[in-house]
Amino acid sequence: MKNQFIRNTIILSVIALLAIFLPALLIQFEVINAYTAQIITLSGINAIMALSVNIICGITGQLSLGQAGFMAIGAYSTILLTQNLHIPLVVSILLAGIITAIFGFLIGFPTLKLEGDYLAIVTLGFGEIIRVILVNLKGITGGPNGKSFSTLLCFNPMLAYIVIIGVLILLIVLIQNFIRSTYGRAILAVREDEIAANSSGISVFRYKMIGFVIASFVAGIGGALYVCLIGFIKPEQASFNNSINYLIYVVLGGMGSTTGSVLAAFVLTYLQEFLRFLKNFRLLIYPVILIIVMLFRPQGLLGHKEVSFVKCYEWLKAGGLKKLFAKKAKTAEASQSDLAKEEK
Repeated sequence: MKNQFIRNTIILSVIALLAIFLPALLIQFEVINAYTAQIITLSGINAIMALSVNIICGITGQLSLGQAGFMAIGAYSTILLTQNLHIPLVVSILLAGIITAIFGFLIGFPTLKLEGDYLAIVTLGFGEIIRVILVNLKGITGGPNGKSFSTLLCFNPMLAYIVIIGVLILLIVLIQNFIRSTYGRAILAVREDEIAANSSGISVFRYKMIGFVIASFVAGIGGALYVCLIGFIKPEQASFNNSINYLIYVVLGGMGSTTGSVLAAFVLTYLQEFLRFLKNFRLLIYPVILIIVMLFRPQGLLGHKEVSFVKCYEWLKAGGLKKLFAKKAKTAEASQSDLAKEEK
């Protein structure tokens, strides 16, 4: 058992290091140009926001439409902490996540007793309140024109990729371990059946609050990294449309699937940039894809399943590719023999 744990850890560590440093080297040697690198890095931020939404909607089982508001809080907190209080950037990013988590607690405490559409409406209203406040606090936030922020991540594509994708992988690892913990299993029990969970001694409100606060923290980290990459933030970042975009990543990837949400965020972000030649018509892609998925696979692309690199390794080690090619060869031979019989 111990040897298996060590082997799995080594496999996942190698894959994580390759995912971080191999594209970073390609960016450094300009095999991947700066424009493509920024799209990939921005996809990483969208994936972090998808993780945040998935914690609430997929894992906790609540419907929140205010994650863009939490993202804006994290972004503005990073700017104010770094520029006004002269706190180091790394510490500012962590503090921005904590500040956002505090806001999540303050919002969640009176609202998480609501369910379904009521909670969605309240979180939607919260996002709009944040946007209006940011627009009117011109002395602090720059008003509707936004606020600029200059960091090394804005000018160094390789460093930006390493930092953001590294944080994304770290968050995936932490979230997956949290789901497997006692607290995570309690949250999943609340998602599946609140009445049964409550009768088993699980405090429904408490575990909803834990999920909501963690999701707020992740959104704050996403907002902090966003402003570090783009170097600019506007109150419109807290708009309802952005919250819906993050929700779409989770719905398409699969409610409750961490890897599904991340994959959907990368694919849809890159697809939107790839179809830029369609101008405003590219905005129709999301609704069309969403309609098709809801009609033919309402549970999302992966559903509640996860992509397991360990299982892929075991499949390859067991000769999965050879078996697959051998099966295809037998199928081809059988079809050829059937054709030969028909010709005779």
